[in-house]
Amino acid sequence: MTRDGADIDRYDPDYRSWLAEAVGRVSADANRSADTHLIRVPLPDDWGVDLYLKDESTHITGSLKHRLARSLFLYALCNGWIRRGTPVIEASSGSTAVSEAYFARLIGVPFVAVMSRSTSAEKVRLIESYGGTCHFVDDPSAVYDAAEGLARRTGGHYMDQFTYAERATDWRGNNNIAESIFQQLAQERFPEPSWIVATAGTGGTSATLARYVHYTRRATGICVADPDNSAFFPGWRDGDATVTTAVGSRIEGIGRQRVEPSFVPAAVDRMMRVPDGAAIAAVHVLAELIGKRVGASTGTGLWAALRIVSEMKALGRTGSVVSLICDSGDRYLDKYYSAEWLTGSGIDPQPYVARLHEFLRTGAL
Repeated sequence: MTRDGADIDRYDPDYRSWLAEAVGRVSADANRSADTHLIRVPLPDDWGVDLYLKDESTHITGSLKHRLARSLFLYALCNGWIRRGTPVIEASSGSTAVSEAYFARLIGVPFVAVMSRSTSAEKVRLIESYGGTCHFVDDPSAVYDAAEGLARRTGGHYMDQFTYAERATDWRGNNNIAESIFQQLAQERFPEPSWIVATAGTGGTSATLARYVHYTRRATGICVADPDNSAFFPGWRDGDATVTTAVGSRIEGIGRQRVEPSFVPAAVDRMMRVPDGAAIAAVHVLAELIGKRVGASTGTGLWAALRIVSEMKALGRTGSVVSLICDSGDRYLDKYYSAEWLTGSGIDPQPYVARLHEFLRTGAL
């Protein structure tokens, strides 16, 4: 230190050594992981519209949120927010917490997920299998304050995916989900999709997709499908980021009671409200088509994507549409695949199942 106290050196070689190893471990996860598959959904060729699903359920932690968790950990580590032994606290509806628990164990720090008591039992099991701890709240809208308070009391770091999702991911490329989609479509008959459909939990995925499309000067439209009881759609429609809803979304992982800070409405070209019954019908019909169970967030995006396919066919437009498989349906066997849960929740997917079967026959939805 200089005589007048104007030079303060806080360089800590032990911390920097730990940091280099932690960043290396998180980065290596991406390097050794094969990219996720792009599945073509079987539709009649003569419709002139191809539909693809980017299967994010094949990540080691089983969901789209694996990419987000990796980015959030790198962002927090490189900002100096996570250090050796720092507890990481997250507010989550489940899948992000599963992935963050994985990365916390990878670098050897404690992890606590703050979540609604209604979160699926399978997600809780997965978080705990990676060494994480679950802290439950009765009101889903209370997860933010509860997580922040817990981080403050424990000296931990509140990861806050809902604020940092849109900035932690490198939207210009670096093998993000958007770059991967375009690379995988390169040899298809319509390599530049007319539309990419996403759903919104934090809003980070739609922000990454839209920014990449704009940055690479493509004409692809970005559509966000939103479930019942979510604030994103009315907030986008009315240009009002203060919108809230009294009841939470029944579709785990997407739809929020407030417009989250990571949702970038000006980057989105279209939004579509999707009834919960339609979303759940879509996952059951998709299982018939490709033999794979998926979660209802996937069904929400799929219904919107099929609506767009129907519109394009009716207008005589050719092209491709891409949506996402967000996670596996095995996490929701006691919910979206349970007749008892559906009845108790007042959701009847059968009218929408009939509409989808008619769509597969005629192309009209």
